[in-house]
Amino acid sequence: MKSPVIACLLLFFLLGCSEDKDNKDELLDVPPSNLTLDVRLDGASINPHGDGSGIVSFLATATNAVSFDFKVNDGEAVRSNSGNFSYTFTKQGTHTHKITAIAYAENELFDSISKEFIIRVAPPSKYGMTQVWADEFDYDGPVNPAKWHHQIVPIIGNSWANNEVQHYTDRTDNSYVSDGSLKIVAQKEQYQFRGKTKSYTSARLNSKYIFKYGRVDIRAKLPTEAGTWPAFWTLGANINETGNYFGNTYGSVGWPACGEIDIMEQRGDDKNTLIGHLHWGDTQTGEYKNTGETKPVQNVSNQFNIYSLVWTATSIKVLFNDEIVLDTPNTSDMPYDNPHYLLLNIAMGGKLGGAIPANFSQSVMEIDYLRIYQ
Repeated sequence: MKSPVIACLLLFFLLGCSEDKDNKDELLDVPPSNLTLDVRLDGASINPHGDGSGIVSFLATATNAVSFDFKVNDGEAVRSNSGNFSYTFTKQGTHTHKITAIAYAENELFDSISKEFIIRVAPPSKYGMTQVWADEFDYDGPVNPAKWHHQIVPIIGNSWANNEVQHYTDRTDNSYVSDGSLKIVAQKEQYQFRGKTKSYTSARLNSKYIFKYGRVDIRAKLPTEAGTWPAFWTLGANINETGNYFGNTYGSVGWPACGEIDIMEQRGDDKNTLIGHLHWGDTQTGEYKNTGETKPVQNVSNQFNIYSLVWTATSIKVLFNDEIVLDTPNTSDMPYDNPHYLLLNIAMGGKLGGAIPANFSQSVMEIDYLRIYQ
């Protein structure tokens, strides 16, 4: 038989254990509380790394929380035991994002909070400059209408300059994007525009972006077929040329008073030579002037090469894979102190295209990317 003292001690022990168990159960039933989420837009998000990425850090805190999950937009959840989390954003431009933090207690009870924030990720820097405009051609289908204008109206009656023999069109038959590159296609076909039938079609694109000074890089493969006259070039945005994108927004002067920079031209009968050339009207006398150079090349139609313009207030350089083709001073009697826009095209025949073979069917120029730095 147990003594009264032992019985009392046993009863006290059992009651105490029961009370501790109840308290523990109550603790396990407590969810996280006072959940806060801090979005830290530090300097990296405003002045990103040279590759264009921007880092944003986050801090979540909550009473009774033992771990946190973070989700950026609709991405996968990432676990953090400390409540600290950072994420690298690479999409260039200014965009709104959402961060969600989920706080967990020991019993997996949870609470969540979300916040939206805006971050600007600047384009990558290169050559000591910042990328200000580009088309990476990382889409499929028609050329991006926000960036490019198809110039299809002939500039001299029913014809184009230099005795070219094509119609330019805005059809995807002549320009489209696929597999990461822009294709400009010149082809033989009977095509009528404004009552005039011609035997060849192609595309002539104007950039909807103007720039004054900077560097242009164009990575491209050139056409192989004789009779084609491919070109990457610029015109002063003040040109009064029919059908150009800017019209008279920036002025209305003729050619060559506007100034022209030929970053790359190629003759129809010589696919192993590049031409870099300038055409302008003397700002003092109005006299037509020009200067140019050529460069022998190989493999420009079966591999990508980079064609560049480096334009400053004091000089104009045309480059091929960073090798100088043309280097000329930019002087006060030249009109290269005004904004220009870019043109991409394949002309057929004419002054530089020359004779077109009877068996010509089509020719393609591929452009991997186009980037402007300032």
